[in-house]
Amino acid sequence: MKNTYIIGDLQGCFDELQQLLQVIEYRPEQDELWFVGDLINRGPQSLECLRFVKEQCKAGHAKTVLGNHDFHLLAVYAGLDRFLSESDTLEPILRADDCDALVDWLRQQPLLIQHPQLDAVMVHAGIPPQWSLSQAKAYAAEAEQPLRADNWQTFVRDELFGNDDKKWTPKLSGWPRIRYIINAFARMRYCDQNGTLDFKLKGNPAHDLARLAEKKRQGFQPWYTFGDRATRDTQIFFGHWSTLGPLDGFNVHATDTGCLWGGQLTAYHLQSNRRICIECTQKLAPKLAKNQT
Repeated sequence: MKNTYIIGDLQGCFDELQQLLQVIEYRPEQDELWFVGDLINRGPQSLECLRFVKEQCKAGHAKTVLGNHDFHLLAVYAGLDRFLSESDTLEPILRADDCDALVDWLRQQPLLIQHPQLDAVMVHAGIPPQWSLSQAKAYAAEAEQPLRADNWQTFVRDELFGNDDKKWTPKLSGWPRIRYIINAFARMRYCDQNGTLDFKLKGNPAHDLARLAEKKRQGFQPWYTFGDRATRDTQIFFGHWSTLGPLDGFNVHATDTGCLWGGQLTAYHLQSNRRICIECTQKLAPKLAKNQT
């Protein structure tokens, strides 16, 4: 069985990734890299990150799930540019000779990965508390289908984005159902017992939960903290939430340790339950840091 290293959000920090791989003494023939999504955007070397991860995956040395910034690239490529930001660093990818091949590969990546032998599941943002693992796997497969279809650009451009579908019910159908599933896997931080999502809160729970109490919005909490969470017996690895820091609790592991923001880049060695981290220099201007997602 290969060593498995789960690596937090890259967001275009390619030099730091190479430094981390040197620290863990990455050997493709006996190691496997799991990337938690958000391979690109806002960092200075998004193209290099995307090419590297694609090459490693194609060679059978790595796996990745889709994150919200990866979806952002798919949308911009498909012509949906109204969400473009001054902090985006997607242009080198869009101008690259291999852009079509990179995007075609990216859109076919999964929303959830389960280790074939060990108790470990990886998603980008989380799994709603009312979903069992078998349900989460089925819903992920359901939402992956339109991304892999020939008309995927129409789906991404016209149907994917929106904050209206925040509440889950198994009776959801059509595009609202697919939107909720993707929002949960790629964007979720806080929700209530029924899986209703809150997209506004992005900070550390110690701060955000106080704000919720002030607004009398009881019932919302980090998705992983519900005591009756259906996946509480499954070890879940996720990224997306840099303000959490290196959380290991509730049978979950947060791997986005804020490399882009001058924090760390993390590799979690699954077989030894050990974190290996390197320090990173800030890659995004401080005036933009308040808008981190």
